[in-house]
Amino acid sequence: MAGRDAATVAGVTDPAPTVDVLVVDDDPIVRFGLTMMLRGAPDLRVVAEAGDGAEAVELADRHAPDVVLMDIRMPGTDGLAATETLRRRPQAPQVVVLTTFDADAHVLRALRAGAAGFLLKDTPPDELVVAIRHAAQGRPVLSPEVTRRLIDRVAGSEQDTRRDAARRRLDLLADRERTVAIEIGAGRSNSEIAARHHLGLATVKTHVSAIFTKLDLNNRVQVALLVHDADLDPQGR
Repeated sequence: MAGRDAATVAGVTDPAPTVDVLVVDDDPIVRFGLTMMLRGAPDLRVVAEAGDGAEAVELADRHAPDVVLMDIRMPGTDGLAATETLRRRPQAPQVVVLTTFDADAHVLRALRAGAAGFLLKDTPPDELVVAIRHAAQGRPVLSPEVTRRLIDRVAGSEQDTRRDAARRRLDLLADRERTVAIEIGAGRSNSEIAARHHLGLATVKTHVSAIFTKLDLNNRVQVALLVHDADLDPQGR
């Protein structure tokens, strides 16, 4: 699993932990191509391949991958249902959605379910590898600008209802937690938030943990989506 310490031999520690990856796509040619690309990175290991969402859940239970590359549109159990199932579990793997579209309502639903981000299927190999490493570290695999564009393009007539619901959820937070949530929505890291608000880094981390708990969310992408839905300015209005 990512984050586990590498073995120490003769006092020398390998600094690069291995990231275990599960590749999920209904097209065997796509699976083969992704697997070949990932095998070129020394710190990534493809532990299994799945052809649909049900098999993905089964193999995730068996192999405990750090990151799941998840196609959304598959026959049978699709990638969205599989993402929702996996992200509800303790010690859930990070999920990166694979899609041929950069603005798809299914992608947005996957992000709301806890996916770390999304990649287009024609993403260059080096960018794919970097994205998987970021996901394994709990970092979003898309920028706040991409998130905003995605929301704007699929929002439609539900915008007002979603905004009001998002603001009600954010009202569950204490004032400082709400401020930190808005900063997360702006794409700022914990260290940047600490510097902007004259807080200790440990304090910011405590606020982030409280935000996840109170809002029943499990990553920063979900927080950013909620803040964007609420359509708040930097002062939280």
